[in-house]
Amino acid sequence: MSDLHEKPVRRVLYDFLQVNGGAERLVITLACGLPGFTLGVSGIYPAFSTTGDLHGLLPQTPGWLVNWLPRIPRALLCFSRAWLVPQSSVCVVYSGVYAPLAVSQQVCGKRIYYCHTPPRFAFDRQSEYLLRLPLVLRGPLRWAIGRYRAAYLRAVRSMDVVVVNSVHVRERLMAQTGVCAMVIYPPIDTDVFGYISQQDYYLSVGRLEPNKRIDRIVRAFLNMPEKNLVVASGGSQLSALQALASGAKNIRFVGWQDEETLAGLVGNAIAVIYVPKDEDFGMSAVEAMAAGKPVIGVDEEGLRESLIPGKTGILLPADPSPEAIVMAVRQLSPAIAVSMREACEARASYFSRTRFLAAFAEIIE
Repeated sequence: MSDLHEKPVRRVLYDFLQVNGGAERLVITLACGLPGFTLGVSGIYPAFSTTGDLHGLLPQTPGWLVNWLPRIPRALLCFSRAWLVPQSSVCVVYSGVYAPLAVSQQVCGKRIYYCHTPPRFAFDRQSEYLLRLPLVLRGPLRWAIGRYRAAYLRAVRSMDVVVVNSVHVRERLMAQTGVCAMVIYPPIDTDVFGYISQQDYYLSVGRLEPNKRIDRIVRAFLNMPEKNLVVASGGSQLSALQALASGAKNIRFVGWQDEETLAGLVGNAIAVIYVPKDEDFGMSAVEAMAAGKPVIGVDEEGLRESLIPGKTGILLPADPSPEAIVMAVRQLSPAIAVSMREACEARASYFSRTRFLAAFAEIIE
């Protein structure tokens, strides 16, 4: 059916709602907070459906047309068609690494891209990804990645405005695409994340993937049986990490949590431990500070832009060892953590939802 007589459409497009992570919460904030906007995604998956909060949104998806495809091929097919970009679009905000490809289908209106990171598998980490595959698959996949990379570059360069989530990502985007972007830091909902109390545990909220270095946190707490660790996330390393912590009564895995439960875990912790490799920004660290909780982070990339060492947490040296994490946990005692509460809350206010939406509204208008 033709879109010629449809009402003007304002839409946020994102790859897919896979888990209740920071990127998912950000696009929901955009779609809810920008007047007249809706949300379009290629799919909504069980790990999000059971934990995420759409705040009344009804995201548009292609439905049964692509349900039979795996997640990434499904996204690529979805955003190579005009299913989610009507001809009557007056403004589309793209986010993710697959959704921007749909800009080729946008015939009118403003084109804005919010970039969390350029796709690492197509740029600086391509060789690393290919080495994980059997030799026979590397050639075909290298060819496919090359085609995707060319399409991504065309998409980014055709945007009217490109926004990134940190200075670190702005520099990487410029180096890899030649596109100059403006920085708008991600929003933290301080109405959700707030101080509750201090219970006897430290909290890890990073995804259970190799680049988040959760294994080092687990190893640190294996050496501190008197300190308790709660791991509130999931990922491909779940089974391996549970095996590593087998028999350790002080380490507990609780999986992905809905927003209210997650906020409760953060608001009752002593501190949050977040030591990812080459982090783009790190919304989890700011959510912790919004709850008045200091963060044990790492002196790398995006976390340098949010944490204030000695005031809102501790920045470990790059590539931290489990032993370094042990020292930081013992340094950040419950009493010292409480003394940092006011500074943490003040720092988090700089990344408020109100400020984020006001900055975006200026771009749109």
